[in-house]
Amino acid sequence: MVLLATTGTSLPVITSVQDCADYAKVFAPYLPQLTALPNQVLNHLTDAPALQSLYASTNPAISGLAFSVALFPIFLVLSEINKNYSQVDRVWSILPTVYHIHYAVWARLNDIPTAKVDNVLAFSVVWSLRLTYNYWRKGGYEIGSEDYRWALIKEKIGQPWFFLLNVLFVSSLQSVLLWVVTTPTYLLLLASRLDPTMDIIELVVSRFLILLVVVEYFADGQMWDYQQAKQKYRKTAKVPQESKHTREQLDRGFITTGLWKYSRHPNFVAEQLIWVTLYAWGCYATGTYYNWTIVGVASYLGVFAGSTPLTEDISAGKYPEYKTYQQRVGKFFPKLFGKGWDEAEMTKEQGAKNK
Repeated sequence: MVLLATTGTSLPVITSVQDCADYAKVFAPYLPQLTALPNQVLNHLTDAPALQSLYASTNPAISGLAFSVALFPIFLVLSEINKNYSQVDRVWSILPTVYHIHYAVWARLNDIPTAKVDNVLAFSVVWSLRLTYNYWRKGGYEIGSEDYRWALIKEKIGQPWFFLLNVLFVSSLQSVLLWVVTTPTYLLLLASRLDPTMDIIELVVSRFLILLVVVEYFADGQMWDYQQAKQKYRKTAKVPQESKHTREQLDRGFITTGLWKYSRHPNFVAEQLIWVTLYAWGCYATGTYYNWTIVGVASYLGVFAGSTPLTEDISAGKYPEYKTYQQRVGKFFPKLFGKGWDEAEMTKEQGAKNK
């Protein structure tokens, strides 16, 4: 079966699902649209039908990339004016779903089956709701709120170097990252032209994505309950009646119960698995073992590889027992060997040290 290009030159000719993952066929030929798009938008800024036609006739991956690049100067200016470098953080939970909505809308405008894309979108909406809610309740959207790690990095490397970091990564590459991590959905859109249905494996994968969000939700909730109890305990020197944590656990300063007993970062594990799973789905749908969209998930994992050690160094400096926690509990996945975290044993040791 051969499918010709649709809507002018917006999608390629494909003869197999493997073609859908071929960078040279499905992405590279459309890069010139990226440079032409700004002028085309400006020329039709007041002409809604023309803008809709332009949107439908532009390759959806390219228009997604263009949007992520267009956000860069906005993030940069806002961050430098306010001296607050969490501008991308505020939309981190929203932009991937915006791109998934984009793929779903674009597919409908071009009469492409949307079962696969719609299932991704359903998961993505749930993912956004969970992450946005958690960010909100921690005060992330309050005026002046900023990820504490940016201030530490700025203090360590100095303002001039941090400005360069802001230009090259914080306000720029992070924005592009939130687009590129969704590119497997573009492959699913392409594959839907040849195979519009969801087979049993794809159904399982789509539900597994939602299950991972549920894991994140419980991990978030456990951390939130602990931090709330710790704050009340520090103010009153009394363990809150509604708290499930002991005095020793609150004195420790960091959570070691629930999912956190088995993983030092259970929410990080689930988050990384989400995007690895989406990438794997793209590979499965296109009959490939790997493809160019691995750039997105690899970059996403790279962010965690860089930020997690910094977070742990801060915790180890604040809490004496954190190094023991690191030795006994896996960073992401449970340790198969060793003692593990024994709450009774650690509480006994903590009590002995306090005498």
